[in-house]
Amino acid sequence: MQLAGPWVMGPPADRDGAIAVLREAVSRGITHIDTSEAYGPRVTNELIREALHPHPESVQVATKVGANRDAEGGWPTARTPDDLRRQVHSNLESLGVERLDLVNMRMGDATGPQPGSITEAMETLVDLQREGLIAQLGVSNVTAEQVTEARKAAPIVCVQNLYNLANRWDDALIDELAADGIAYVPFFPLGGFTPLQADALTAVATRLAATPMAVALAWLLQRSDNILLIPGTSRVAHLRENIAGAAISLTEHDVAVLDSIGV
Repeated sequence: MQLAGPWVMGPPADRDGAIAVLREAVSRGITHIDTSEAYGPRVTNELIREALHPHPESVQVATKVGANRDAEGGWPTARTPDDLRRQVHSNLESLGVERLDLVNMRMGDATGPQPGSITEAMETLVDLQREGLIAQLGVSNVTAEQVTEARKAAPIVCVQNLYNLANRWDDALIDELAADGIAYVPFFPLGGFTPLQADALTAVATRLAATPMAVALAWLLQRSDNILLIPGTSRVAHLRENIAGAAISLTEHDVAVLDSIGV
């Protein structure tokens, strides 16, 4: 998301830097890249294509459908069968692939999940999956009820929702998905446009001689085995800081201190 221009619109100020981030990520063993045709729009997909095409089979490029961009930078919903078909074909073109590794059906709006049926949208994606255009399906920005509804319409491999140290309303859902072998992918794992700030986080980071953001990512990785991380960045140095979070081992005391942030 951060590889596009300001507010996820237009090209990046440093195109070469964005390409370097993608190549560095893959060279460091990152195998899950999250994108969307709406980022830019098209900008992030085209950067991924330029940097990685053809990407290794071990790398999974996950995209999203269900929203467009308007001239003001808004995210209007686009979920009719025709909308979804157009978005899938547009993703195929901009990524330069014949089949999308993973497509997340995005629900809700910019304020978060909203009630409403997901069945018709999932059925459209299942049709596209049967046509060989999509390998796996997931859902994004959804309520627990929509997850249940989506799973009745099709097998899903992941749920992508807002979740981090300070926003933990999906705790029960994470545990339910873990029991069923479904990945949970927290977006804005570091707080998004309002980065996480807490004395408890700073204290643990200081003790470990790590950055607060690396500690926040380490907490997510230790929260559950089914959590996959997609922290965004536009700089190689920041990417390396994020990767460092995977090497941090938190003690039970550290976890208890960090858990207090979300209480």
